[in-house]
Amino acid sequence: MKDSVAEEHLYLDFSHQYGDSIFPLHTSISLFLLSYCDCKLFKIFLVPTGEDVDDQFVTKNLLGDLEFHLISRCQLPVVVQSCCLPAVVVKDGKFCRAGLSVVLRHIIQKTYEADQSKKDVLELLGFKKTCLKACAEVSQWTRLCEISIPLAVEGFLTASPERCQTIPPDILQLERKLGEPVRVHNDDKIRRQKLQQQKAGAKAAAPVLGKEATEEEKTVEMHEHPLPSLELSIAFSKLLVQDVSDAVNREAPCIRRTKTSDLPLLDHVFAEGLYFTMADIVLLPCIHQFLVPAKQLSVDELLRAAGCLWEGRAFQVSSKKQGKNLVNLPLISRWYRRVQEVPGIKKAAAKCNMKLLQLPELMSGPEEQLQDFSSVPDELEEENEHSHFIGGPRPTMTKLMENGIEAKFSPHPCPTWTLDWTNLPSAVNPGEGKMSRDRALRKQQQLNNLVAAVTKLAKPGDVIVDFCSGGGHVGIVLAHMMPSCQVVLIENKELSLIRAKDRSDELRLNNIWFIQANLDYFNGTFNIGVALHACGVATDMVIEHCVRARAAFVVSPCCYGFIQNTVKFKYPRSHQFKEILSYKEHMILCRFADQTAVQLPPERRLIGKQCMGLVDLDRAWAAEEHNYSVQVISMEPESCSPKNNMFVGIPT
Repeated sequence: MKDSVAEEHLYLDFSHQYGDSIFPLHTSISLFLLSYCDCKLFKIFLVPTGEDVDDQFVTKNLLGDLEFHLISRCQLPVVVQSCCLPAVVVKDGKFCRAGLSVVLRHIIQKTYEADQSKKDVLELLGFKKTCLKACAEVSQWTRLCEISIPLAVEGFLTASPERCQTIPPDILQLERKLGEPVRVHNDDKIRRQKLQQQKAGAKAAAPVLGKEATEEEKTVEMHEHPLPSLELSIAFSKLLVQDVSDAVNREAPCIRRTKTSDLPLLDHVFAEGLYFTMADIVLLPCIHQFLVPAKQLSVDELLRAAGCLWEGRAFQVSSKKQGKNLVNLPLISRWYRRVQEVPGIKKAAAKCNMKLLQLPELMSGPEEQLQDFSSVPDELEEENEHSHFIGGPRPTMTKLMENGIEAKFSPHPCPTWTLDWTNLPSAVNPGEGKMSRDRALRKQQQLNNLVAAVTKLAKPGDVIVDFCSGGGHVGIVLAHMMPSCQVVLIENKELSLIRAKDRSDELRLNNIWFIQANLDYFNGTFNIGVALHACGVATDMVIEHCVRARAAFVVSPCCYGFIQNTVKFKYPRSHQFKEILSYKEHMILCRFADQTAVQLPPERRLIGKQCMGLVDLDRAWAAEEHNYSVQVISMEPESCSPKNNMFVGIPT
């Protein structure tokens, strides 16, 4: 094992203990994954939110065989003080990974690198290693697992008795997700195999049950001798490192001829579908804490509660709330039981002193008798139902013109300013990578525009944050050109940030930090925010961060076609645009703002540029509502990029 592996420090919040878990739940989740992976590669630091913490109590009751150290928040490395925990930092203190999903993915990867026989650990990252990789700001599923459910459970456990009578909406949302059809790689093939299994099961059941058997007798017989589902066979054959071909057979010709639309849908085995992933690791400590109060109910009480609810009658017990929770969440209860069957889960739970519950198998009653899941809206479902818009932008543009609104661009403050690229070290030059000569030239021209604007704004001692930094083209130039400023690169793609750090190490830069995190996990103070081609909603996220920090910003947007309503952002952004345009009309502008590629006809590109200007005018006016002065400028030369708009915003 390499020495550098053991030099990584893991920082976790510690607020209090509740039952058999450490809170906040993000800490319990992190510790549970470490136990499941049997990973001791990290030096663990607990960061108490209060001052009265008993070291021995925490060691004995909460962390099992994991060693830890207590550290105050003011003792954290400076780069970590700018991030939400959990966070992992390498020895030199310049490279930080922050946020639950990023940290968990890193733990999984380091565990596998240290012992490549642990392929089951690597499988936690899911198909193409994308489990919970999309940022919570734009992915509903990541947000539900990483943020919403942990917060919902923490709120549920601390709520008043009256509020605890209702299951949190985010828990109901998970129940609903578990009831949705599964979509996986090779979906069609597996569904055909499921159809074949169903037909085989029907044939096997017929001679046993006989023609005269009643419906009730058939139900009892099938319940006592259930066929293992295809989904379970596939899921557990993978967990037990068996050949999946043992679990499924080649389908018959009549099955192969069946239309895809007539095939049975696949049921969830685990949170993301058929396979056990990191999402299950994240959810288990949360759902466990939500269900723990059900220990107050006996198995008989739960079964009687289920029977009463089936018949529409009330059932009074001292813990009626917990009984109702279980009966109203049959899919979550089934998932909770199934996760315990995964090899290593019970062992990991025992290490964490987590006493997993043995829940009875409850049969859910008629849908109308249970809590109405349909009343729980799927996030943004209604707002984004029209993802494909028909029609051109002219009616929308005309509507804005009739209200005195047209795209307008401020003059470029220094159109001829350029860096002396020929005399800069090669590691500063974007052409150092695998770019073509033409693309490297355009990237240099883009950087000229952003660096010129930042240079006019920056003062010695300023902190400059390069959001969505990618490989560090902007941040590394700024750090090299402005040694008196501290530059922070924030990017959620690990490989891009590692490439940026390698370039920084080659230049021996001492004024630069690297943070792998989603934007919401960065909470540091800074003076200037910069982003080159922040994709879609990311532009609005960057501007929001800058406004919140009262920092100036220099931002170049990109991928207007990816803009859509999210949990945090609604469009249009400004009051002026909201009074005139609907969401659908605004989305038409966004879609046509992407029509600026050089191979398109000039007239179409011109309309695309006008749409870009209108979308960005809306963003500029939204920032001005927070006491900013904002200019929308075209980069020089405009040929440097089809997406050549640039914001310069200054707090007033």
